[in-house]
Amino acid sequence: TADTVVVVVNPGWGDSVQANKAGLMEIADVFVVNKADRDGAEATCHDLEQMLDLSSGEPHGVGRDRWRPPVVSTVSTTGSGVEQLRHAIASHRAHLETTGGLEARRRQRLDAEMHRIVAERLRQSALMVGESPAFAQARDDVLSRRSDPWTATDNLMNHVHIAGVSGDTGDAGHNPG
Repeated sequence: TADTVVVVVNPGWGDSVQANKAGLMEIADVFVVNKADRDGAEATCHDLEQMLDLSSGEPHGVGRDRWRPPVVSTVSTTGSGVEQLRHAIASHRAHLETTGGLEARRRQRLDAEMHRIVAERLRQSALMVGESPAFAQARDDVLSRRSDPWTATDNLMNHVHIAGVSGDTGDAGHNPG
């Protein structure tokens, strides 16, 4: 739910295989190596840069619209590197605005949120259908071999109103929170 994703790692954070398995290379817009005053910080920065080199072109875009996540070193206890981090975040924002990526990201997040809401409402409706007398009758029809599960389910869905799917424009259950 953020326009810019900042992934923070510490020196000795782990190996590149684990980072790739966790999907860190794909989601980060800015990498921060915090505790940069500790042993291994420089090697961690180097590892991140190498992984970025290997994943060049994916999934941050191609050509002039491509964004390469910067690697910023910070020490949170002293504030060292915080200004560079602020600049990296601001640069990413400017890049998104210039390339149209900001609107695209927001549209993707909204689509995903709305799909989650639809799926949850359908799940809730399915639970209600599963508790209905019509469901019990459909189940009994299948058990007595008067129908098969697929046909019984199709018939059930054709006769049961699922809120929001059949054109109901009311906003019952709307939660703007």
